[in-house]
Order: sequence, then structure tokens, then C-alpha cells
Amino acid sequence: MKNYNTQKGDTFSSLARQFKLKNEGILKTYHNLHCPPEDVMQEPVPGKTIFIPEDPQLMAEETEPQNISASSQEETTDDAVSEENSTEETPNEEQSSGIAEEPTNKEEKKDKKEDSGSSPHEGKYFIVQKGTVQCNQGFKFPKFKVTSHQKHYWNDGEGQADYLAVTEDDLQLDPTAQPFGQCKLKPSSGGYLPCAYAPAGKWQKTYEKVKVMGKSCLTEISELMCSTGGKITILKHGQQSEVGKSQVAKANTQEQQVYNPVVDFDEFKEDTKGTDELYYS
Repeated sequence: MKNYNTQKGDTFSSLARQFKLKNEGILKTYHNLHCPPEDVMQEPVPGKTIFIPEDPQLMAEETEPQNISASSQEETTDDAVSEENSTEETPNEEQSSGIAEEPTNKEEKKDKKEDSGSSPHEGKYFIVQKGTVQCNQGFKFPKFKVTSHQKHYWNDGEGQADYLAVTEDDLQLDPTAQPFGQCKLKPSSGGYLPCAYAPAGKWQKTYEKVKVMGKSCLTEISELMCSTGGKITILKHGQQSEVGKSQVAKANTQEQQVYNPVVDFDEFKEDTKGTDELYYS
């Protein structure tokens, strides 16, 4: 393992190419597994240290293209999905897969590509109530409190409140009082003053092609501005990744050891043969 001090403009994709890793998903997962909780990142933060793996098994081969696409990420599925339906559809199932997909299709898929190219939401997870957010001017990481509906759940057939879909109108956080702790924009002689969370309008960069009761759903790239001046982004989507036995059989053992270092993955593959159960990570 080696350390890298991130610069402005760095992304996991660009760093994966720079350090000749197989894909950005490996770098992101490796860092988030080995770093302190406060340094978990969805995208590199300038000035922060990122942990870079040096295992040869995780390096890209010289003959492979260096252009990393979202299809290389952990949640990749086997088939690309094309855009077929019109926009602004409302999911008519109470429980759906947690990655951007056709609203009525229960199979977990990648976000669809538009005719003009890939959507910025491609490969991103929808956000559920137990997901957490961060403010670039705060110190704590509150969860969501869904108030816009009590109808639709992502990737949960039992209707647990933790998996309620978060929409553009869900502005309340848990805890409601001073959700981000202290505010860096309010220095005083005794330290930073408490956060006075005041959302400026609705969530932005939402996935407009999937709606719950007419409200666009949030994915990992969604963001919200606070009237005080902070920028609020998604820290964790809150879902539980679901993997079928066919994905287990095709998975690269060396890569999976990075994600689950305490699991003997070859033995796990053998255990899954002949079963129809789903396995969770």
C-alpha cells in the first residue's frame, strides 16, 4: 500500500488510470476499507490522503484500454440497458432494485444510457432513508428522514422504513437539530458555532427519469445547497448490495479478497454451487 495526497481535479477514475489499476471501483473500495471512518469518500477530496493498492493482481494489464467505464464497478451487471420508455415514470412497485433502472423491472441493472451517451447517474445507487450525507462545512454525518411519501422502497421486499426511497423533496435529516454539528462558516472566539441547517430549495442532480409520486429520486451524485453556504452531498447510499450465485461464480477471486479480506472466496464459490439463494455484501 502507498499513500497519495489528492490534488484538485483528481477523481477515482483518473487515479485508477494514473496508478494503472484495473478500475476505479477497486481503488475506491480499497481506500474506504483501509481508511478511518471520517476519510470515507465517494470522490477524492483535495488535500486528503488516499490509500493506493500495490497488489499486482489489481493492476491493469498493459494491453487493456486505460479508459475506465462505470461497467467495471462492483455493482456491474451483465447486460447494458437501453433507454426505451418515456421520461417521468412513477415506479408502480412498492419495492424495487436499488440501482437506476426501468421502474417496473425488478432485476438489478445499471443506469440506462440515453441516446446521446451515458447518463451521469450510470452505475450509481438510489438513496434510501438510512443513507448518510456530509456537508463541506460540517463535522457530522446525519441520516435522511423521508417525509415526501411512505410508499416506495429500494431493494427491500419487507417494506422496512430504512429503505424508503429518498426524493428531491426530502430535506429533513436525522437528527433534526444541528445535523452537521458545528459550522466552519461560523467561527467564534470559543470555536465554531452550531450548525443552522437551512436547505436552499430542493435537491439537485436528481434522477428525473424515475419518480415517486411525481418527485425525482436521489442517486449518489445528488447534492443540496445550504443557505448558510455549505454544500451537502451523499456520503453513503444506505443500501445493501445483493449478488446472485451467477455473479459469485464469475467474480475474480483476487479482487474479491480486497473487498472481503477475511473470506476464503474460493471456498465461498464452492458453497454457493447448487443453491438458488441470494448472497449479500
